[in-house]
Amino acid sequence: MAEYFVPQRNPKVYQQRKTSLASEDKKLYRFDDSSICWLANYLFEESEETRGGALSNVDKIRLYLRFCADPGFQNGIATDIGVHQSTVSRIIAEVAKLISSKASEWIKFPKDGDAIKDAQRKWQANYFFPFAIGAIDCTHIKIKKPKNQSDEYFCRKGFHSINVQATCDAKELFTSVDISWPGSVHDSRILRNSEVYRIMQSVTNDALLLGDEGYGICPWLMTPFRNPTTELEKKFNKVFTKERVIIERCFGQLKQRFSILQYKIRVSTELAPHVIASCFILHNIAKFLKDDYIPINDDYNNNDVWQLGNYIEQQTTRLSEAGKNKRRMIANLLSN
Repeated sequence: MAEYFVPQRNPKVYQQRKTSLASEDKKLYRFDDSSICWLANYLFEESEETRGGALSNVDKIRLYLRFCADPGFQNGIATDIGVHQSTVSRIIAEVAKLISSKASEWIKFPKDGDAIKDAQRKWQANYFFPFAIGAIDCTHIKIKKPKNQSDEYFCRKGFHSINVQATCDAKELFTSVDISWPGSVHDSRILRNSEVYRIMQSVTNDALLLGDEGYGICPWLMTPFRNPTTELEKKFNKVFTKERVIIERCFGQLKQRFSILQYKIRVSTELAPHVIASCFILHNIAKFLKDDYIPINDDYNNNDVWQLGNYIEQQTTRLSEAGKNKRRMIANLLSN
């Protein structure tokens, strides 16, 4: 006669966990508690999940913010909180994708006449450069060595990265972010293939972006004079440099709030763009919530300026000459 038995399942034992991740130390999360609650309500639907002592939506946000500020060591976060590393990894992916899905709501580049005029008014309220709607630059974000095509991600600085192009406005808000290019790609190539390039090529009014001399000058993209010799050129460069630095200041604020962008993003190559995008979006949300973190010195330099020398592609020569003419015209305006 066969014998039957019912296997006894051992009760599941959960690690001892903090009852709450709340902390008065803003250094852990880079946001005030009120802002963290706002983010949880904005991003998540209400959930009554309690199985296994599931983390609340607020705690998920705190965990993710801590990952971005810690900078990004999952095992350390897991040990401190009292959860498994796989839980930390799952929540990071969930929150990063959730925040990046909101990009169109928080990062908006002016596309039509009214939006462009509004951006120009904001610039003139704070600065002097005529027709400007913002500044543009790229910054390298260090990532883990990709499993595939890793040589494409190896940048001139000697590490694997994603070369991120961004524009900002007079309010220090990011107005566009392009995270689709590996670190070996030059800034000017990213620009030529970007949505910003297509928009600026199509606008009919005198809208300008300010860029460093790594870019080729054109009617809608101003760059400084190389080796200025006249007082006119020197005055132009002085005003230009003082105002273009706003994009460096924005990168500085971003990287000081989210330290993971200064060190290395330790997630898959596929997830890294979501993490990067989420940080840019959270920067703009922080401005909206008036949740400042660290005051940034105007002299901040993110060391991402790539001197292009005399390299200007032949197909951009016509635009370059037109841009130089406009730069000369603006220099005359600034001298009056």
